[in-house]
Amino acid sequence: MDFVSIRIITDDVAGLVEFYEKATGVSATWSTEDFAEIGTPGATLAIGSTRTVPMFAPGSARPADNHSVILEFLVDDVDRVYENLTGLVTDFVNEPTTMPWGNRALLFRDPDGNLVNFFTPVTPAAVEKFAR
Repeated sequence: MDFVSIRIITDDVAGLVEFYEKATGVSATWSTEDFAEIGTPGATLAIGSTRTVPMFAPGSARPADNHSVILEFLVDDVDRVYENLTGLVTDFVNEPTTMPWGNRALLFRDPDGNLVNFFTPVTPAAVEKFAR
């Protein structure tokens, strides 16, 4: 089994896609006005409209209501990314901080309030874990 994507349901697909394109530097691939994907080598971030929810099960997902999932992106230099996100991100949870498990992490909220972690491995063990 391979983990391939995570999907965010939103009332503002265009706005959220624009945010993630700017935050990641990756252009989205649009399937319809209700669905776009931002593909990375490791996985895909899918962004879908609330209008797509009834196709699965009515009421099964609600936009801007995440309180338990953190979207995580491996970046080359989290401190540089932090500088680049200033002006785009309005809700930084923390500035780049070295965590006990060896990653330097930046936590912020996207426009829908979802937690996003951009991180760079900095200890030898973390660097080895995420070596490509």
